[in-house]
Amino acid sequence: MTIYFIGAGPGDPELVTVKGQRLIRACPVILYAGSLVPEAVLDGHTAHTVIDSASLTLDEIVAILTAADARGEDVARVHSGDPSLYGAIGEQIRRLDALGVTWEIIPGVTATAASAAALGAELTLPGISQTVILTRYARKTAMPEGESLAELAQHRATLAIHLGVRHLAEIVPILTPHYGSDCPVAIVYRASWPDQHIVRGTLADIVDRAASTSLQRTALIVVGKVLDMEHFTDSTLYRAD
Repeated sequence: MTIYFIGAGPGDPELVTVKGQRLIRACPVILYAGSLVPEAVLDGHTAHTVIDSASLTLDEIVAILTAADARGEDVARVHSGDPSLYGAIGEQIRRLDALGVTWEIIPGVTATAASAAALGAELTLPGISQTVILTRYARKTAMPEGESLAELAQHRATLAIHLGVRHLAEIVPILTPHYGSDCPVAIVYRASWPDQHIVRGTLADIVDRAASTSLQRTALIVVGKVLDMEHFTDSTLYRAD
């Protein structure tokens, strides 16, 4: 039997992969991150057990997974976005490996991809940026050496910053010396959800613009010159020559 770590995507139930949806509908046990995954993602399921893991500890989660495995049942372990990005699956996988339990990762659409779609933006424009850095703002979780926001900003690549909207006023002064005060910024709240909300600005004014909203969590900060899609060269991909 198999524990399937399934990426539910950013929120829109139609952004689950075909494989992910098939497994959600087929597995007899579903364990999903209810604080981030809408119940609509589970529509059509036939599971006899559906558990919201939002309030569970790691030990409790692993106990549910291993109990299902012992019964010979597959489990849909549903995470938001792509489970390999800030999904805390590494610690679950380590426990399952130690217990000899089979698992598989089913990738999902990331919040970064959904935010780019909502913004109508290409994150890698010729001559502007060919690199996207997905990172987070460190408060409770320490960043490894060389991965501070100030160090990453030196690359001036397109930045997608998770878990940072509450600390926007601290983030902006870190980025401004590297990107310039006129660099475009967008905050995408609950990308692809029905209540999706976007705040656009520059590093000079984004704090003030965001202050008029109630955005506190479940938002991605996108920073980079690519958000101004007026001034870049065409790629070589579709050139006549």
